Amino acid sequence: LTPGEWAQQEYEVMSLHPSLKSRNALERHRNVLTRAERIKALQDEERWEDDQSVFGLVKVAHRKVTVGGKSKKKKDEKDAAAGEVKK
Repeated sequence: LTPGEWAQQEYEVMSLHPSLKSRNALERHRNVLTRAERIKALQDEERWEDDQSVFGLVKVAHRKVTVGGKSKKKKDEKDAAAGEVKK
């Protein structure tokens, strides 16, 4: 095949596992913040002054907020309502 013929060939697209697909990369949690995000976080905490340099910023804690699951108490109540006795 010549380079021109090779470039015109049709190829089958390889499948991609669902866990590797990025649904919306902007909404997912990132451990590293951009400089603008760090400055905004410092402003929210009132630790930023306008005359400060944007270089050498202090560390900003950025934790992922987890949604709480079912509590054990609610699970026990549900089991009791179903007639199961937990040992």
